[in-house]
Amino acid sequence: MPLAPSAQRLLDHCRHPLVRDLGWIVLAPCLVEMPGASRPTREELGLAEDERLSAWLSQHERAPGRLEAHLAPALRGRMGLYHERLWQFLLDEAPATRLLAHNLRIHQGKRTLGELDLLYARRDDPRPVHLEVAIKFYLGLVEGPGTPDSQARWIGPGGADSLLAKRDHLFHHQLRLARTPEAIEALQPLLSSTHPAGSPPSGHAPATAVRLAMPGVLFYPWHTPLPAPRDATPDHLRGRWLFARDWPRLRAGLPGGTRGAWLHKPHWLALPRHEALEPLSVLERQLAAHFQAAARPLQVVLHHPETGGRRLMLVPDDWPHQIPLPPSPLS
Repeated sequence: MPLAPSAQRLLDHCRHPLVRDLGWIVLAPCLVEMPGASRPTREELGLAEDERLSAWLSQHERAPGRLEAHLAPALRGRMGLYHERLWQFLLDEAPATRLLAHNLRIHQGKRTLGELDLLYARRDDPRPVHLEVAIKFYLGLVEGPGTPDSQARWIGPGGADSLLAKRDHLFHHQLRLARTPEAIEALQPLLSSTHPAGSPPSGHAPATAVRLAMPGVLFYPWHTPLPAPRDATPDHLRGRWLFARDWPRLRAGLPGGTRGAWLHKPHWLALPRHEALEPLSVLERQLAAHFQAAARPLQVVLHHPETGGRRLMLVPDDWPHQIPLPPSPLS
């Protein structure tokens, strides 16, 4: 399942890859529902109307310098860092919000309890909002831990983590961190500068709302059916994964005129425009060279004018090399 048609039309007006990724984080749905932690809404950002969002993106398309400078340190790093910096820029530049802090470390004596990804406030409301962000691409296992709809069956391309492990860490640790006594103390300077009557009385928890944004893609097996994981959002983005040995069979069924591209990190967010794609003969040579020299999964996009774009994750024939254990029920 790609982006909704109305959302895709908004992105199609943008040509700059970084601006397209900025628009994508506004428009892409989360992977799973998380009790008590919804994502920031377009209304909250001041970008509810399509016309206003389109105009805002066009503004950055015409003058992308600030966005380029902000994202430059993350273009060679982890995709998670790139995603975080997109959110930092969004919250500071959106019409209705302002960024208060990011990556705020919370200490208990000399021990670090964790860090808060983002703290922001609406321009018409000084109360801080704690936002945790994560971008995830999980592949579903036909055989694996738990029942067919278990979140433990959905693992990262490298096999180091799972949807269940990430969901539990967010729910039991990250989303509760802002309400610990240590975090409340660390937030006092921010509250002093944002609360209309000064800092709340010492020892009282600030009214810190909690938000979570975890967009990404769930890749379903190409060769066999698999149900969606429990608590998956109805409109989550979907792709297919297949073994490298299956590519010729999939390729034989593609309509004439299909083009494609190998997506390199961190550009796994907004799909490239169709004019940036290459003939399948070029993509096939790249795939063959990759799987002869390496054993890492890779993501590609295929596009045909009549069917639109779709994502694929190609994995080595002996994938996965490891499957993470489900987290402890008491974690």
